Parts: sequence; C-alpha cells; structure tokens
Amino acid sequence: MSDPASAPPGPAAPAAPAPSSPTPSTQGPDSAARDIADVPAVEVISAAAVHLMSAAAVKCGLAEDADAAGHLDLDEARKLITALAGLVTAGATEIGDQHARPLRDGLRSLQLAFREASPYPDPVGQGPGERYTGPVS
Repeated sequence: MSDPASAPPGPAAPAAPAPSSPTPSTQGPDSAARDIADVPAVEVISAAAVHLMSAAAVKCGLAEDADAAGHLDLDEARKLITALAGLVTAGATEIGDQHARPLRDGLRSLQLAFREASPYPDPVGQGPGERYTGPVS
C-alpha cells in the first residue's frame, strides 16, 4: 500500500481574485450609513409606505396571480393597513401634500378593499386605520 504522506502534492488551489470594487457585503457600516444619508427623508417615508401598501394589498387578496385568494389574510392586512395609516397620517405634514396625496389615496383604496373582502365588515369608523384617518366609506 502506498503512504499518503509520500504522494506528490496535487496542484495548488488558485488564489481568489481580489475584488476590483467593494461589494455590498464587504462594505463597512460607515459606507452603508453614507448611502442612507444620501437618501432624502421623503423617499424613505414613501418607500416604507409603498412596502406596507403592497403587503396589505396581497393580504387583502388583491394579488394579480391566480392564487390571490390563497394569500387572503385579513388579520395581517388589518395590521399592515393600520401601520400604513399611522405612517401616512404622521408623515403627511413632513413630506408635503404632493407626496402625501397619492399615499392617502392608496390607503383609502386598501381600507375599502379590506371592507369588501371581510365577511363581517367593520362598522364605519372602526375599520383598519380609521382611528388615524377618520371614517372611510
């Protein structure tokens, strides 16, 4: 039998190439903070609102795929719509009417879609987010 220690070594593994520029996973926290610092607050608030809107729409069964009804989860939709209402209401004065108006319109549409999707609709004024927005009908 041959002794593994006496066998000639195989080819050396090639060295990994050095990255030409930092990737997001190799950037430090200082770089990420600089990237965030460059984004205006109105964009951060709007992006957060759009994420909440999209998630709430899916949970209300408004997804465009064939299995939209399979995504229906009104308990989750209620939480998302209430959080969106709080964000839109609190942020409206900070981001200005031109940015807040489409967010309010989207919120209202979601509140109405929630009411339609619910087998037992909440009374007017008691639906998701209505404590922040007032009654929606």
